[in-house]
Amino acid sequence: MFENFDFSKMGDMLSQAQAKAQELEKEREEKQFSVKSGGGLISVKANGLGEILDISIDDSLLEDKESMQILLISAINDVVKMVEDDKKAMASNMLGSLGGFKF
Repeated sequence: MFENFDFSKMGDMLSQAQAKAQELEKEREEKQFSVKSGGGLISVKANGLGEILDISIDDSLLEDKESMQILLISAINDVVKMVEDDKKAMASNMLGSLGGFKF
């Protein structure tokens, strides 16, 4: 199963994987995701770590608390899903790059 595998290089491979993980984490911090809800009445922006950076609410919703809550929940859920999908894609790409190792 481990034919032609040089175990002496395992430390180097782990170091490379850690460096790549740190690089991807930095990329996630810098990414931004934006969504709009209610035809643009509410917009939410988050970074790749899932932290909400900005929320914008149109003044017309200030008198309609129920609609504002519904649209805000929808926008936040959408941006969180975008962040999670991106996280899964990055993890998949990283694991795919590990597939190059010959065991």
